[in-house]
Amino acid sequence: MEKDIIKQIILNQQEFISQVKLLPRKVSIEENGNYVFVGIRRAGKTYMLYQHIQQLLKDGHSKQEILFINFEDERITDIKKEELHLIVECYKEMFAFEPIIFLDEIQNIEGWEHFARRLADEKRQVFITGSNAHMLSREIASTLGGRYLMQEIYPFSFTEYLEYHHITLDAHWHLAPIRTDVVRLFEGYFYNGGLPESFSYTDKRAWLTSLYKKILYSDIVIRNNVRNEPSLRLLVRKLADSVLQPIAIKRLQNILQGDGSKVTRETISSYLGYLHDAYLIFSLCNFNDSIPQREGTKKHYFYDNGILNLFLFQPETKLLENIAAIHLYKQYGEALFYYNKNVEVDFVVPDAGLAIQVSYSLRDEQTRNREVNALVSLSRSMNISTALIISKDQEETIEQDGIDIKIIPVWKWLAETKCTVCPS
Repeated sequence: MEKDIIKQIILNQQEFISQVKLLPRKVSIEENGNYVFVGIRRAGKTYMLYQHIQQLLKDGHSKQEILFINFEDERITDIKKEELHLIVECYKEMFAFEPIIFLDEIQNIEGWEHFARRLADEKRQVFITGSNAHMLSREIASTLGGRYLMQEIYPFSFTEYLEYHHITLDAHWHLAPIRTDVVRLFEGYFYNGGLPESFSYTDKRAWLTSLYKKILYSDIVIRNNVRNEPSLRLLVRKLADSVLQPIAIKRLQNILQGDGSKVTRETISSYLGYLHDAYLIFSLCNFNDSIPQREGTKKHYFYDNGILNLFLFQPETKLLENIAAIHLYKQYGEALFYYNKNVEVDFVVPDAGLAIQVSYSLRDEQTRNREVNALVSLSRSMNISTALIISKDQEETIEQDGIDIKIIPVWKWLAETKCTVCPS
């Protein structure tokens, strides 16, 4: 690797980042902390680095203190782990400052974690991004030795999407004329998702298709040396089709074999792991299942509605539950479950006393009774302090058998319940 190339990249990035226009996102960064930001491609991890750099400049730091390397830059994609030390060496030959180091998409370099650990051991301040959950694996976490704080970056929340469109909500927004703008903008967010780069495209579906192919091939097929690519693609389609229902690995195997694919349960389990690692899907367990059962049967959701919508026909009910799952998973993570034992409830957070049903419309009496009765029944066996039914556009409060059930439109729920543990 030629030093002149590295030096040119450092200079170019110093000039470029100071001029980038950003929509600020809320993220908490501890002073003197080292961070690894992870998440799906194009969720905004790089812009989080830009945002922090611009804040450093506002706080009085010089742009010459910034050492930023994007490992997807074609001029540096061939760098080896043995050459990573050249990055700091080149900087030191140019500037007398102690650098604040930003390493973007470093997961492309095998063995990167040893370099990252050494930087931390040298008491340098380092910020890292990557698009692969393998960066959080037990092996890498062991190598990093607790020297970095991990933070997941998600696609834009609905409130961020509104801010992008210059709409800020006050306490009484739903009673003001701005309410109609919120409802109108929600339609685009609902169908096309929250990946910010897509917002400026007219043909969002084409952009999302291109991104999905990039994730599938670069982050999954190539990285994991997947040989049966048709089965993997079919698996993604079946997961999209089954968003509303728990599905067992054995069932997925039967579906794929019925299509002529020869795959084992172990292969499907591995494929699911790859999809998780690439931040394409996340999964929820049944609260009532034993630990072995939880691994065998899960509900699977997509990290972004826009990508999920690529695979759906008449998508509304699945998109509604998926968007609710995203919002709740950002808030509660592994504490979020579904409930299936004599009664089915879409989402439960036992620790928070929260139970949620999702129903596109409750105008059908049979549907209404089913959703309400499920929450009432669950309240008899679980301490439920908050019971909700998320709908597309209906709103009311029901009192039944001593439990208050609030029916709320999804756009209002998303706008009023902000995530406290992630940018939102």
